[in-house]
Amino acid sequence: MSLIDRARDIRAMIESAAAKLDDTEALSSVPLFPRWSGSGVSYTANDRVQYNDVLYRCLTSHTSQETWTPTDAPSLWTKVLIPGSDIPAWEQPDSTNPYAIGDKVTHNGQTWVSTVDNNVWEPGVYGWEVSE
Repeated sequence: MSLIDRARDIRAMIESAAAKLDDTEALSSVPLFPRWSGSGVSYTANDRVQYNDVLYRCLTSHTSQETWTPTDAPSLWTKVLIPGSDIPAWEQPDSTNPYAIGDKVTHNGQTWVSTVDNNVWEPGVYGWEVSE
């Protein structure tokens, strides 16, 4: 077996193990996930890929096309937003990746916790309360 073949086998094992990580672990290990490809790859719902060093989750099973990048096809991909131990800055989510009850973000110098599921509102507007 050539060195390249062995490396491909090891990469497949890494990607298989990475698929079992929860989002918290996955966000601290983005390089373990395969890079998105627009070359006719079959993606299944909940597959995670890296694109521009950001982790995305597949929403709908599909075969990739060059123009269906994770940033250009929000009906197919959603950015994984909530990291593990760090509280991220609030980002305006799409309807495909809303915040859940209990998710925490920072915004305007405060930490906020979501009080509703499917939260797409800005903290301070609706569905958030300041966290202590």
